[in-house]
Amino acid sequence: MKAFLKPLTIAQEKHYLQKYQEGDSQAKNILIEHNLRLVAHVVKKYQGVDEETDDLISIGTIGLIKAINTFNPQKATRLSTYAARCIENELLMFLRARRKHSREVSLYEPIGTDKEGNEINLLDMIESAPVDIVEECYIRENTSYLLRSLKKVLTDKEYQVICYRYGLFGAEEETQREIAKRLCISRSYVSRIEKNALHKLRELFPQMQ
Repeated sequence: MKAFLKPLTIAQEKHYLQKYQEGDSQAKNILIEHNLRLVAHVVKKYQGVDEETDDLISIGTIGLIKAINTFNPQKATRLSTYAARCIENELLMFLRARRKHSREVSLYEPIGTDKEGNEINLLDMIESAPVDIVEECYIRENTSYLLRSLKKVLTDKEYQVICYRYGLFGAEEETQREIAKRLCISRSYVSRIEKNALHKLRELFPQMQ
């Protein structure tokens, strides 16, 4: 599957949605291009369906465009959550239409398999709860970046406290009092170290400030 542009940040998404609502057609194109990765993720659920992946992405993109056209920020926090459902609906309508010429479609009729090889049907897809896939990607990427950066931005003492406090890298999660006893320092000192360390780590993500 081809590479797609990275998802927009929350701030960027709000900016381009506002620009589009003001009549900026280029903003709409940007929203589409940066959400094509979401279309590809949704299409992956339909692996095993007797359709070309590129065709499914094209159909999913229609659902994405409909989502952008009808998205109401007053009713949903993120475009991606709303768009994921619209993309799935468009794919389901396409699959129903493809089967309609031969026989009636049953909600329990198999339409493919999931990543584990389990059979899935239309009812499974309809009843599945909407997932903010883009947000999940952000969380995974940010978590990986955070863990890689710990030793770079923290002092040795701060690194120790954070690892013990949050159970990182195989350490058992401990209270401030337990850490104080382990490091032979006061609990209030542990609290100050933790506070300073968390402040440094937050600065790694200025877009979330």
